[in-house]
Amino acid sequence: MSSSLIDRVRERLAAESAPLRPTVVADAIRAESGGLLGDSDVLTGLRRLETELTGAGALEPLLSADGTTDVLVTAPDAVWVDDGDGLRRSEIRFADEEAVRRLAQRLALAAGRRLDEAQPWVDGQLTGLRPDGSTVRLHAVLPPIAAAGTCLSLRVLRPATQNLASLIAAGAIDTDAAALLDDIVAARLAFLITGGTGAGKTTLLAAILGAVPAEERIVCVEDAAELSPAHPHLVNLVARGANVEGAGEVTVRELVRQALRMRPDRLVVGEVRGAEVVDLLTALNTGHDGGAGTVHANSPDEVPARMEALAALGGLPRAALHSQLAAAVQVVIHVGRDRSGGRRLREIAVLTPGDDGIVRAATAWRSGTGFAGGAARLAELIGSRR
Repeated sequence: MSSSLIDRVRERLAAESAPLRPTVVADAIRAESGGLLGDSDVLTGLRRLETELTGAGALEPLLSADGTTDVLVTAPDAVWVDDGDGLRRSEIRFADEEAVRRLAQRLALAAGRRLDEAQPWVDGQLTGLRPDGSTVRLHAVLPPIAAAGTCLSLRVLRPATQNLASLIAAGAIDTDAAALLDDIVAARLAFLITGGTGAGKTTLLAAILGAVPAEERIVCVEDAAELSPAHPHLVNLVARGANVEGAGEVTVRELVRQALRMRPDRLVVGEVRGAEVVDLLTALNTGHDGGAGTVHANSPDEVPARMEALAALGGLPRAALHSQLAAAVQVVIHVGRDRSGGRRLREIAVLTPGDDGIVRAATAWRSGTGFAGGAARLAELIGSRR
């Protein structure tokens, strides 16, 4: 089959409203070829078009494999995959830049988003691409914004269901740190889990929430449904982006406000990334002890500055932010990857306001060295809550 014939079949299928069943695709091939192709040629064309027009296309083998967390396309001949041991270059190749662009646009459409010259980037969620039913987060950028060609990023959002015991057994949490986490939960201290992208923040958050007493009601607000702790009284609220027409958006900030009306014993924001930090801090300062969230940060020391930047988006000035933060959040739990790519709990710090009113993080425990200067302050907080 020539490229021109493939293009004609693609255009014909795009104009039809019928589902892309194999018989529909085969009929389109025969019609566009004038009935001149034999059965073997039709079958070859069918396989090629099915790969391009359904599922994740050429990325299907990588995305559906067990253990895959990320699939990244930076060029037609540069497809990367992370299956738990860090990124490696795969053998998957696209025919050309246009093939990558078509896949990105088709996935964007499946996610109810627009991707074209007027809107050259997209962020959405997809279902049905993996056999286990996991949601896949889509991000794509078109040229000329992506100078070297269409960039496509797919992240598998598996439900975070592990508990503390399994993380300890896997070596992700040291036993003395695990005991400290149990004390933090029992004392109903509010905490933030920090780390980089893919460091295991959501996994650890779900494990800690699984240790919350069964009689307490947890309301989780997320941008994408990932938290699934083993807890009998859990409510999940998931934000929604605007559709192709720009309508229907439901923000995390609005969901935080709604969650406050649902009688939560513990309010959890899966990822604090914007103005919703103002509502979260307000909630934690009005009787909702033991709340939690995750924040992108390189270390606990950077958390106050990171919260300042986020609070500014919600119109909260610096002094007010530090006052709210000091009263609302007591602990920062930091996770990261080791050299082998494994995810570990690296540090537990306590947030303490100084004489100048500025909140600072003091390390209470660090992987490899054990308890540190902030341990006494953390023990004091835990003791005062029991």
